[in-house]
This record gives sequence, C-alpha cells and structure tokens, in this order.
Amino acid sequence: MRVIAGEHKGRQLRPVPNRLTRPTTDKVKEALFQIIGPFFEGGQALDLFAGSGGLGIEALSRGFDHCVFVDKHPKAIQTIYENLKTLDIEEQTEVFRTDAFRAMKAAGKRGLKFNIIFLDPPYQQVSYEKLVEAIREHDLLKDEGIIICEHDADEHLPDELAGVPLMKHEVYGGTIAISIYR
Repeated sequence: MRVIAGEHKGRQLRPVPNRLTRPTTDKVKEALFQIIGPFFEGGQALDLFAGSGGLGIEALSRGFDHCVFVDKHPKAIQTIYENLKTLDIEEQTEVFRTDAFRAMKAAGKRGLKFNIIFLDPPYQQVSYEKLVEAIREHDLLKDEGIIICEHDADEHLPDELAGVPLMKHEVYGGTIAISIYR
C-alpha cells in the first residue's frame, strides 16, 4: 500500500493490522483520482470509515488542504496517526474515533463543508442511502462537491442517492466498484 501520486508519491503506508479492514487497492485508488482529479485544486476532504487513511492521504498528497479522518476501530485510528506522522502531515488533518453518523452530526454543528467525501464502509453493512441522507441533513457537501462510494461490485447503487445524482460508476477487477455522486 502506497501513495500513488503527488507530494508523497511512492511513500509506503501501513495497513491496519487486522482482517476487518480492506484497504483500497493502488489500482482502484489511481483510477479514482484520475477521474476526480480535474475537479479539485485544494479543498477539504472527509474520509469516513478511513481504515489506514489511504484515500484521505492520497487527497492530501494531490493538493487538498485538509482532511478529516473518521473510524471507530482503535487499530485503524492508531494506524492513521502512524501514517500521518510518517508523512509529516498531521497539521493538515483531524482524526476522530467515532461512529460515522456521530462524526457527521458533529461536523455539521461545527459548520464544516467538504469538497469530497469518501464512503468506504464495511461492504453491505451500512446503507449508502442513509449515509448520503446524513450528509445532506448536516449540510456537509460544498456546491459541486463529490461523494465517492466504494462498494462490492455485486451491490448496485441507484442513479440517485438522497437527491444527489450519480456521475460515474466503474467496476475494477470484477469485485470492487466505485460510484461517484455529484
């Protein structure tokens, strides 16, 4: 697992030391950022279900200004902190050990808004519809913002989630799918 491009290109990231967390593969990460790359220069990112923090770290490496990482598992939080420290990017981040819905509620109360929100929950355990409803309810997405949903290729996401239309859907390796809502 590594950073694909940008300031920290080629730097290794530690994976979460358990079998519960499934990191986004380098191939999928590279393809995803090629799709969304033209839409952003700077900005704020939210990495929910962050695991090792790979998606948010990739966003920071490619020029995002700040990223909030959220995961409820202690080993994931520890791994995120280690990866941020290794890359010396702690000052560009906030890390929270909590449930995704609580984190979104807290972010809404703080008036935070994001250019990009990564949703990569444990496959088929959390409703993407409910996640996007919470994003809308707490007004977390900036105008022209993007929501990235990583999911099992067998799980079909609708053409619209909580009023946010599907922009692109891709399947990688027959097992992982990315649905981008904007």
